[in-house]
Amino acid sequence: MNILQAVVLGLVQGLGEFLPISSSAHLILVPWFFDWPDPGLTFDVALHLGTLVAVVAYFWRDLLEIVFDAVARPRSRSGRLLWYLAVASVPGALFGVLFEQQAETVFRNPALIALTLTLMGLGLWGADRVGRKRRDMEDLTWADSIVVGISQALAIIPGVSRSGITMTAGLLTGMERETAARFSFLLSVPIIAGAALLKLKDLPPAAVNAPFIAGVLTAAVVGYLAIRFLLRYVRHGSYFFFTAYRFLLALAVLLVLWRRG
Repeated sequence: MNILQAVVLGLVQGLGEFLPISSSAHLILVPWFFDWPDPGLTFDVALHLGTLVAVVAYFWRDLLEIVFDAVARPRSRSGRLLWYLAVASVPGALFGVLFEQQAETVFRNPALIALTLTLMGLGLWGADRVGRKRRDMEDLTWADSIVVGISQALAIIPGVSRSGITMTAGLLTGMERETAARFSFLLSVPIIAGAALLKLKDLPPAAVNAPFIAGVLTAAVVGYLAIRFLLRYVRHGSYFFFTAYRFLLALAVLLVLWRRG
């Protein structure tokens, strides 16, 4: 992999991890479209590290408050939030272990990705239309954390989108757009950190080269900007733009499949 490819994939990861368009789908489709080599485990670690840096850099004050209040004021809103996030992380972790092999094989089929892009695009658009959008972070409950956590487990299938499915679930439980997005981003911390740590143990020191560093930096910077953009955008904008993009990408995949026979 060269530096240009690393930067492109870092850009894709930074945008796709936090915008509801599926980073895993894009990381499969971009090399597939352009006949690039599989970036492999090493670069997967780089991308996860980059997006972990992005979300921690953006939410570091919130994260410190959540941890501190969980100990000092466990009945407070932010004190409870740590345990909500912990509960919501369990289904995703279990599915990651149970379906790791499928995630690396059958789930990477471009036709399946086109289907999940379309279906989850419809789900996000529908949830945005019918959700009451009245509840903020103060109103979160154990039931919300379980519903959002179960939805996150489905993100092991490329095209579903971890952020997209958790925002969809949040909207369906009545959360405001910004609340659903913020909870989704905070929930990404344990799942991204867990994925990065599991893969770091197999990473040889020699693998930390120029493309690796370029991927980390690009994913971190772009991921930070994507978080900032979405939290501002959803205050007044709908998710229709992202649904339309998912439809167009699915159509592009089907056209390429057709041309390649």
